This record gives sequence, structure tokens and C-alpha cells, in this order.
Amino acid sequence: MVLIVVIALVIATLIKTFLAQMFVIPSQSMENTLQRSDRVLVVKAVGYQRGDIVVFEDKLNWLPPAPEANAVQRALEFVGVLPASGDQYLIKRLIGLPGDRVVCCDVQGRITVNGFALDESSYLYRKPDGTSVKPSEMPFDVVVPAGRIFVLGDHRNASADSRYHFCDTVGATAKGDNAFPFVVSIQGPAKVLAYPFDRAATFAAPATFAGVPDPVPAPDPPPLPQGGGC
Repeated sequence: MVLIVVIALVIATLIKTFLAQMFVIPSQSMENTLQRSDRVLVVKAVGYQRGDIVVFEDKLNWLPPAPEANAVQRALEFVGVLPASGDQYLIKRLIGLPGDRVVCCDVQGRITVNGFALDESSYLYRKPDGTSVKPSEMPFDVVVPAGRIFVLGDHRNASADSRYHFCDTVGATAKGDNAFPFVVSIQGPAKVLAYPFDRAATFAAPATFAGVPDPVPAPDPPPLPQGGGC
């Protein structure tokens, strides 16, 4: 019996580390695509692209210090028996990859990536009256640094995403440094809404991102981020 349990834990740990892991949604920032306390399955064995919903580890201190979990909970999360609680992870939509220029907004109020205007109507949060939130109330113009990404929540009015960290200075080496999560912090794309069962769904990058062209090489050094109220 002990051998069976050990083998099962080893298999669960390998699956969580290399194949897939369950995460709990910690906030309302991805509404209505995802709700607080939803469970999503992140597939680590596949790549990610612009438009994907990605889970990434909080290495820039976007989140406040988390309460200490008990030893049993930490152990079960480590082996993947329990979904990660979200205290150390965030989930957002991947808008810009390294080298991309992301701008808000064009004359029609759309976010552009490398000059291509995104049609975000399929996933932006809709208010109770049926109208959609704006792609961003905050103007910005950034070039995503090497090894970093630019992320936004679907509920743009309730998401402390890349836009809200242009002015961070704690631990930053340059203006806006804390606005761009590290590529290496990405756990993978969320591909399945696994719970609640009555809202189960699969996710893929929206078609609009297929039109984004490759980035044009930025000048060296790249321009500092503009916007964010700094």
C-alpha cells in the first residue's frame, strides 16, 4: 500500500511539473471569461501565443504577501493533488511578446500590437447593460523588453495588470520594469475551464491575434514605456 501511494504521488508530481496543473482563479480580473474560484487546467506540454490566457508566477510582487498555508495544503499542492491556490500566481491574457510594440489606443479606441488593431469584442467584460468595457481607460505606448511579456485582464476596469505597474519602483532597474512579467515565470496556457462543471469550456487564442505581424526591431536601447500616469 505504501509503495502504491508513493508511486501515485511521484506520477502526480511529474504530471504537475511537466504536463498539466490545475489552478484556482483568485480574482475578478478575467471576468466574464473566468470567475473568481473557477478551476482551470494549464497545459504545460504545449506552447503559448499572443491571445492565450496564461498563468504566471508572481516574481514582480504584484500580489500582497500571502497568508501561510498549512503543511498539508502545501504538500498536496506541490504534488498536484490540490489545485494551486493562486496566492503566488496570476492569470491574464497574453497581449504582447518580447519585442512587440503595444499601444493604446488608435482613433477607434482599439489596442494595437505592432500596428495591428485588435478586435477584443469576443472576450472583453460586458457590463450589466450589455455594453463592453473599453480596451483601456489608460493610454500607453510600450515595447515589450526581451525575456518579458505584456498582459491584460479581460475585465479591464478590475484588473491590476501590466498597465498598473509602469510606475512601480521597488526592485525595478528602470522605469516600467515591473510592468512586464518574465517569460520564464509562465506556467503555461489555460486550455480548459474544468470547474464548475456547468460552465466547462476550452480556450484558444482569439482569431484577431492571427493578424498581428512580427515586431520591428526596436532601437537600442529600447524606448521607455509611456503612459500609466507616471
